Amino acid sequence: MASAVWKGMITFGLVSVPVRLYVAARSKRIYLHQLHKDCHTRLKQPLFCPTCNRIVDRSEVIKGYEYETGQYVFVDADEIKEITPPSSRTMDILAFVDTDKVDPIYFDSSFLVMPDADAAKPYALLVRALKDTNKMAIAKLTMHQREYTVFIRFRNNGLTLHTTYYANEINSVAGYGEQDVSLKPQEIKLAEQLVETLSAPFKPEQYHDEFQERLRALVEAKAHGRGIVKAPAPKRAPVVDIMQALKQSLASGNGKKQMRGKKLLKMPDTRKPMRKAG
Repeated sequence: MASAVWKGMITFGLVSVPVRLYVAARSKRIYLHQLHKDCHTRLKQPLFCPTCNRIVDRSEVIKGYEYETGQYVFVDADEIKEITPPSSRTMDILAFVDTDKVDPIYFDSSFLVMPDADAAKPYALLVRALKDTNKMAIAKLTMHQREYTVFIRFRNNGLTLHTTYYANEINSVAGYGEQDVSLKPQEIKLAEQLVETLSAPFKPEQYHDEFQERLRALVEAKAHGRGIVKAPAPKRAPVVDIMQALKQSLASGNGKKQMRGKKLLKMPDTRKPMRKAG
């Protein structure tokens, strides 16, 4: 059974829904560990105090904010508790917004919201209300020593919560969105036709991290003394007139058929234990 990362209540009006949060999505990847070149031992980073020249126990650890190099303001656990807002236990819904009016750039981490014991009916009520109105709830949530603004939305007959980036966390780049280019009507039409040609339903299982797959294959091959297959070199298209490029793209065949014709990289079963390379 997965462990809940947060437990508390969602409230809207006079309705309270006790819930638990579970991580809905998490990156799955291979990490390359640091090894000692001479003996191939994995290097570690213990709680080592260079002043006392010894490893310290976790009970000896305190928290501090470095306001100048080597100068700290110390903060203890009781002080943290005193400043923790009510949203550490209760998510008060502040507003409801149209689901399709929120820019996805504000979405950060995702969590599955599950009802606690004896909370099935109010949970179902909120699920149905969000589904029928196509709205998302905005609430506050304090977790891991940070207060988040969160979206709670209907998804797959349940509730999914997304922590969000604040406005000051969204980056801006000078010149972004300021295209001063004259487009011909025929160019626009051909581009839209190409978009339609390549349009398809979103099926997340079709998309893969090719680098991670190849890295996993590399590790497997080296562990078993096999050779590796190099990735194909990228082909750079020649620079041509934009109209000609659009026409050639459309004339080359149906984009969806081309996508369906691609073979996915089949990886070895990594569940079997790997023996060390000699």
